[in-house]
Amino acid sequence: MSIQRTEIKQTLLKETIGKDIVVKGWVRNHRGNNYVLFVSLNDGSCFESLQIVVEIEKFAPQTIKNITVGSALSVFGTLQISEGKGQAVELQAKTIEVLGTADPEKYPLQPKRHSLEFLREIGHLRFRTNIFSAITRIRHAMIYAVHTFFTERGFYNIHTPIITGSDCEGAGEMFRVSMLDPLNPPKHEDGSIDYSQDFFGKETNLTVSGQLNVELACMAMSKVYTFGPTFRAENSNTSRHLAEFWMIEPEVAFNTITENMDLAEEFLKYLIQYALDNCMTELLFLQNRQIQEEKGKPEAERAMPLIEKLQFILADSFQRLTYTEAIDILTNSKPNKKGQFKYEIKGFGTDLQSEHERYLVEKHFKKPVILTDYPKDIKAFYMKQNPDGNTVAAMDVLFPQIGEIIGGSERETDYTKLKTRIEELKIPMEDMWWYLDTRRYGSVPHAGFGLGFERLMLFVTGMGNIRDVIPFPRYPKNADF
Repeated sequence: MSIQRTEIKQTLLKETIGKDIVVKGWVRNHRGNNYVLFVSLNDGSCFESLQIVVEIEKFAPQTIKNITVGSALSVFGTLQISEGKGQAVELQAKTIEVLGTADPEKYPLQPKRHSLEFLREIGHLRFRTNIFSAITRIRHAMIYAVHTFFTERGFYNIHTPIITGSDCEGAGEMFRVSMLDPLNPPKHEDGSIDYSQDFFGKETNLTVSGQLNVELACMAMSKVYTFGPTFRAENSNTSRHLAEFWMIEPEVAFNTITENMDLAEEFLKYLIQYALDNCMTELLFLQNRQIQEEKGKPEAERAMPLIEKLQFILADSFQRLTYTEAIDILTNSKPNKKGQFKYEIKGFGTDLQSEHERYLVEKHFKKPVILTDYPKDIKAFYMKQNPDGNTVAAMDVLFPQIGEIIGGSERETDYTKLKTRIEELKIPMEDMWWYLDTRRYGSVPHAGFGLGFERLMLFVTGMGNIRDVIPFPRYPKNADF
């Protein structure tokens, strides 16, 4: 009778001390001498690895030779309290089966520090590193927390379409979805492509947002949210942009901009508290890594330690002020007067950059900030127009180090105003008839926001590049793995 595998996270609970068990996993590291080999084995069930004690004389030379970094083992032995430092328990090996070998001369992940750029080149293996196993576990915890938060509050999850015939943001930076022959597409007499002969009978793209569709469900289900992949064909190679990313977009009927701000603040605090409560091992590892990397920097240039930064979000209520008030603060700030901002503040209508947002959060208020009532001309067509005619009931939540983390608004419910705004921005009316229709049949005040999931992951993990917080990043000139 074979013994069922015990996950390594179960061995660390010490419930199987003194018992014979089987563990299986991948070798992270090994050390030893001519008599004993100490193998660090990890199976992905937890961040920690289990030390395997191998008395060399008890095993065939080929077995010992095959125990290399990256190889996969099945080990039967007795779990016991460790007499050495660095681990609470260890497994005294009785039998070892090498499930998969790894050529030590070619295996690219050696037990040393690798650059994040190098790890992106071997994305098929980077899950095996401590840093990406930590990020993966935190990512899973955040996904679970998102669904738990909304479920506990009576929201319904809506799967909105990935393929769309409309451009939610009006920016035009979308990936086309087509089955037409790229070398010989059907054309109209004027030479333009005839998309009526395409698969969907019209021009279609990958969506940049699920918001417009989730609003439709909101008009019947009251409290809804979508959490799905979104795509933006923006030719950007910055550390904050991806071509494929995930968005969390709640929408609530009968909510005003004030209640929208309340929901956003509650949501963010819930997620961060969940990370602190459930991912402390991973957070401590990432914090220590951050501290080591910043050792050579002057103290003034070092980032706030990761756990302190997360607790910073929980410490106070978010500061709320209007865009106009923020412009006044920034205009009169020392960095602006001394020309230290890369982007000059030029008064009302200035599109705030990350450096401005961070100044408000980190220097001026020293707490998270929610800005409201932005100029109409720099915001999306669907936002509710304020009585002043110049601003809309928009909101952005600003965090330390990353700036905007949430963007949202109360939605325009007036049919005529919305139709006029669509025409002003030259958005094709034939693509928006169904969205306008909801303003004709029982429309109610409603509001929502979008949280870029990878932007959240950047903040919670303290990583510096968004390509390192998603399993398989997609960005210009890169669609590997």
